[in-house]
Amino acid sequence: MKILILGAGQVGSSVAATLAREDDDITLVDSDPINLMKLQDHYDIRTIQGHASHPDVLARAGAEDADLILAVTNSDETNMIACQICHTLYSTPTKIARIRTTEYLSKPELFNNEAIAIDVLISPEQIVTDYIERLISHPNALQVLDFAEGKVQLVAVRAFHGGPLVGNPLREIREHIPKTDTRVAAIFRNGKAINPTADTVIETDDEVFFIAASNDIRKVMAELRKLDKPYKRIMLAGGGNIGVRLAKALEHDYQIKLIEANPERAEFLSEQLTNSIVLLGDVANEELLLEEEIEKVDLFCALTNDDEANILSAMLAKRLGARKVLSLINRAAYVDLVESGTIDIALSPQQATIGSLLAHIRRGDIVAVHSLRRGAAEALEAIAHGDKSSSMVVGKRIDEIDLPPGTTIGAIVRGDDVLIAHRDTVIEAEDHVILFLINKRHIREVERLFQVGFNFF
Repeated sequence: MKILILGAGQVGSSVAATLAREDDDITLVDSDPINLMKLQDHYDIRTIQGHASHPDVLARAGAEDADLILAVTNSDETNMIACQICHTLYSTPTKIARIRTTEYLSKPELFNNEAIAIDVLISPEQIVTDYIERLISHPNALQVLDFAEGKVQLVAVRAFHGGPLVGNPLREIREHIPKTDTRVAAIFRNGKAINPTADTVIETDDEVFFIAASNDIRKVMAELRKLDKPYKRIMLAGGGNIGVRLAKALEHDYQIKLIEANPERAEFLSEQLTNSIVLLGDVANEELLLEEEIEKVDLFCALTNDDEANILSAMLAKRLGARKVLSLINRAAYVDLVESGTIDIALSPQQATIGSLLAHIRRGDIVAVHSLRRGAAEALEAIAHGDKSSSMVVGKRIDEIDLPPGTTIGAIVRGDDVLIAHRDTVIEAEDHVILFLINKRHIREVERLFQVGFNFF
């Protein structure tokens, strides 16, 4: 697939790095020659310097025969114009644009081939906000990922000493919760993946990924650790796009305090929010945190645009008594470094966002993708099409399917029914199949499994 990425910022460079490893034909456009040179040195991609929405720049970048345009510059207007030009001049099949401004997002009728020709809108801030909301609804989870419109969830949880299943083989999970069906998709121990079998014994501090119907998540989680009380008091450090979106989403169900350092922004936030307390001050100010009773806070979220400020304020909040702390971190090298220490959850906006983009790039009918373990692993939802003669999965039992190494089928959604996958489960046409890949290098093999043969048409 020939893909043209406009904008070499955090999102654009992350997507380029991911796709370059998958043998896609990538061209990256940006106005910063130094940044482009660094990316070209690290990855096998073509780069073009210039303004992303100028027709001559798009022509030099090869927009004429591009299969997909991904416009992720920092300017909504540049992204919209670039997609429109590619539609008008080249009839580009798929156009994806990053749109941050809520005033644009609230008018979906603007985005169609008769108006502004954009096929898919991506809002990283909203994706991260939704991600944090799911974590808040499951206080014990490290990650909570939705599939099949929320019918199924894949949850990562750290196993604690004393959990009913800790120290026991996975086969015993049915004895512990006989009326609840679940599947452990993967276990990461000391940073290394373990492909789980019935004899696998869960150890303390294992990072366990399990899949279950959404209504059963808490029952399964209780087998791995003592469940924490639901959050009540939440403090948000940083009133940027993510901070204000999250405050608006939470303020009617939780007690919210939001800290913002800029006086004008703080005044604006106080007008936008109805049930939240807006505080003017430094997110890493010890006196302010103590004055606002940080020791009674259930969750402290560091959401500024500064990685160092987020890390330091989250560490300080934890030391001063906050029950749990979450930090947004853009630099991938920092994520592993801090999550193994004081900070409970380190969230990479790029990794949260990239799955939404990959769902539109993957071959086969892939409807949802989640990038995991800093991009090394992947969970995806694929729709099985065809019949026994044209499909490599339809009509077959799971143990008859030639899955790539480290790949697990965790669940199947058939209409409104959620079926946790077992060896004798048979896949039917139009099933939504949830898969977990420990090693994303096998993604092309998985895509081929879900592509229909020509004799189906």
